[in-house]
Amino acid sequence: MAREPIEDSDVFITEVCWHYYVNEMTQAEVARLMDVTRLRVNQAIQRARSLGMVKIQIESPFTTRIEMQETLKQALGIDRAVVTPANRDAYDYHRPTGAALAALLLERLKSGGWSSFGVSWGLTLDAAIARLPKQNHPDLEVVSILGGTAQGSSFNSFGIASGFAGALGAHYSILTAPIYLSEGLDRDLFLSQFALREHFQKFDNLDAVLLTCSNVSKKSFLVSHGLPNELSPQSLIEQGAIGDVLGQFLDKDGNSVSKAIDDRAVGMLLERVQHVPEKIMAAAGPHKVDIIRAACKRGLVDTLVTDDVTAELLIASELPDAPPTAR
Repeated sequence: MAREPIEDSDVFITEVCWHYYVNEMTQAEVARLMDVTRLRVNQAIQRARSLGMVKIQIESPFTTRIEMQETLKQALGIDRAVVTPANRDAYDYHRPTGAALAALLLERLKSGGWSSFGVSWGLTLDAAIARLPKQNHPDLEVVSILGGTAQGSSFNSFGIASGFAGALGAHYSILTAPIYLSEGLDRDLFLSQFALREHFQKFDNLDAVLLTCSNVSKKSFLVSHGLPNELSPQSLIEQGAIGDVLGQFLDKDGNSVSKAIDDRAVGMLLERVQHVPEKIMAAAGPHKVDIIRAACKRGLVDTLVTDDVTAELLIASELPDAPPTAR
């Protein structure tokens, strides 16, 4: 019969831990070897941890990224951050972030909780589609949530919605409209058309949205090719705009800079986006730091997918006193 001690000594605890951690024996095997109960072995291991006699250190190149993700999540006040390593010598802020988004999307679809999700458009989402393996989700619907332009067909409204649907074996619904209405055109009247009204009703039942964002510069395809002629980037900047989400421009605090512009945007209004159960933003690049922060402040982001270059800048901007290891 196993002997029971009154109190375990440090010598006993050390021997238990040596067999358990170094010799890689099970707790049951250690108990048999030392002629004690398994409960006593377990208690000795727990006591060793509490006293600091045993210290578990994880040596992995992934630990720094995990730490960065946790720091970024706390800094931005979001539920989750996914940070992917970038090639700093040949920096491309679309492909690595797109690949990380593809992996996240597959993970979320495995849970079986989505029946439909909305998609914006852009090169990062196009990059995600390229990394998706063929799937079969016949009951899933991909819904475009932003009008399109005549240029950039592969990463425009139609290309993105149909691309995701093709890769995922899903069906899709396209928002067949321009990004912005002509000046003076009544938005409510335009959207009252049956096909558009039916499409917009789908926004109320989305399980998730995949969003992008950009700043007010030539790096933004929307700014370069999608703005109405009477709207200039400079006029937006003068109103305080630092970037857009779904064609609606925000200031650094996440406030809309112009109701007139928002009313002309043909897409999901940001107020409706805030009520979607899962909001995923895929965005990277130093030029997007301010608009990412603004989107988070606005409540448009639950999960941010980005690269480590952008994550470092975001953490530095939100937590300037954070230790370098967190960056």
